[in-house]
Amino acid sequence: MAAEAAEHAVSLTDQLISVVTLLGAGVIAVPIFKRLGLGSVLGYLAAGLLIGPYVLGLFNDPQAILHIAELGVVMFLFIIGLEMQPSRLWGLRREIFGLGALQVAVCGLLLMLFGMSLGFPWTNSLIAGLGFVLTSTAIVMQLLEEKGEMAAPAGQRIVSILLLEDLAIVPLLALVAFLAPNADPNASGSVWTGVGVAVAALGGLILAGRYLLNPMFNLLADSHAREVMTGAALLVVFGAALVMDLGGLSMAMGAFLAGVLLSESTFRHQLEADIEPFRGLLLGLFFMGVGMSLDLAVVVRNWQLIATGVVGYMVLKAIGIYLVARLLKTPHREAVKRAVYMAQGGEFAFVLYAAATSAGIFDNETNAILTATIIISMALTPLLVALLPRFLPKEDVSLDGVEVVDDLNGSVLIIGFGRFGQIVSQPLILRGIDVSIIDNDVEMIQVAGTFGFKVYYGDGTRLDILHAAGAERAQAVLICVDKDEQAVLIAEHMKTHFPMVPVFARAFDRGTAIRLVHAGVEYQLRETLESASVFASEVLRHLGIPYEEAVETIAEMRRRDAERLSLQLSGDIRAGSGLFKGNAPVPAPVQQPRRAGQALNPEAEEVLKQHADGGAS
Repeated sequence: MAAEAAEHAVSLTDQLISVVTLLGAGVIAVPIFKRLGLGSVLGYLAAGLLIGPYVLGLFNDPQAILHIAELGVVMFLFIIGLEMQPSRLWGLRREIFGLGALQVAVCGLLLMLFGMSLGFPWTNSLIAGLGFVLTSTAIVMQLLEEKGEMAAPAGQRIVSILLLEDLAIVPLLALVAFLAPNADPNASGSVWTGVGVAVAALGGLILAGRYLLNPMFNLLADSHAREVMTGAALLVVFGAALVMDLGGLSMAMGAFLAGVLLSESTFRHQLEADIEPFRGLLLGLFFMGVGMSLDLAVVVRNWQLIATGVVGYMVLKAIGIYLVARLLKTPHREAVKRAVYMAQGGEFAFVLYAAATSAGIFDNETNAILTATIIISMALTPLLVALLPRFLPKEDVSLDGVEVVDDLNGSVLIIGFGRFGQIVSQPLILRGIDVSIIDNDVEMIQVAGTFGFKVYYGDGTRLDILHAAGAERAQAVLICVDKDEQAVLIAEHMKTHFPMVPVFARAFDRGTAIRLVHAGVEYQLRETLESASVFASEVLRHLGIPYEEAVETIAEMRRRDAERLSLQLSGDIRAGSGLFKGNAPVPAPVQQPRRAGQALNPEAEEVLKQHADGGAS
């Protein structure tokens, strides 16, 4: 009994060591790779390769980890489904079944011909090429999410293609069964049976989602037990994945459909919050499992063939994607981005190649070579996406209906017409001051026109645009752009070439304010200073602080802020840090409450004068 207990303790310790190793590798690698601008995916892949069986050997069974970590991909697709209402999904039907199917067909043909050109039989070339066509849903969606492009039209088209590719695994597995050397010519009946089971599973999931899920969550919500709702969310995700898996379809597709069916539920945001922590952790684990699966011995033995395969497959697939995109009138810039994002193979290729090996189409060595090719292409994708902006053609800007800056004569020139610039313009226009406005956001200019504003297109960071906008003739130039580097550059241009023109600038933060002062602007204002001061004043009054004391406290805060900024202008950003009060429990001078009849300080007196007529700020 004692021996069994000791053995169990050792086993538990080993498992704990494995968990700590996995978490430690991810925690160390991902921040480093993100700091280098390479993204989290490549960090996870590198961490997995390092601790896997072919480098440090801390893990010897990457497939076991992949089977568990695949649930991260399942959860990711569920969350994507929650953002995709049925009407929105229906609106993408042409992209899914038109664009997606055409891309799969064209790329599959190109990759099959490439395999045949290397001397492989057509059956092997066909399955190998079609496997590489199936892009990694996990990697592409993670990259889209990190760059905030998931909801953009271009991102939605990529998601549509990925959905079609996920669906394509079913007919491709059937194709493997037909092409098997020992395939039964009378096996079509079993294939149709499989199709029928898949359709039944899909129909059952849709019916359950439509008529059972919302009533179930309504019932569980009445229990007011958070852990039960979390358990129910996991039950729905894994249950849908299991139903689709038993039906011979993709588990990820099942989770996606469950998300779509719950996308209009009142519990949507709660479900997303419950799933998110599990999703992120397991998805990272999945990428690490992929990294562990790269057999370096196979790569070393067949490096020339694998290198040729990686380059050939990725280049030809990218060409196929680009040609299909341009054929369907996609802009050049979007077509290039889609080609780079989707040029790699994906995790479903592992399933297809394993089935082909079991059916006798591939031998084990071929399977290992193709799997290594897929993994290397997956690892290269985040790197290529990181490099993409350097080579991406500049986006064409259509100036239809927009006037370009040309010899403006306003008394005041406003550069940048976002929320800040719009508010600044109002008192000037109300006083009848002649205002010229420029901005370089075409969409914003068009929208502003519908509200009665005349905004000209022009980039205020360019000296020729400042001349055309009449900067040298203006009584004041107002820099209202929301990017700190642009604001400082405009200020430097103004003070170098038009030193007599007063410049008022919006500062993004304290560091920008300091740079603007050094540039010589007459006035700068940190964009959140005034709103935060008024906000804090109202909070103090709500908490029972008398109005005069609240005003005095805000005035004291302003005095400290101004003194600190003065010290920073002559020193560095850390100068005057003692004037900035933190909430850490350390001894600090306590401001004494004002005694009755005691005079206010000058700043507070001034604020009280401003509010003498109305009271509330």
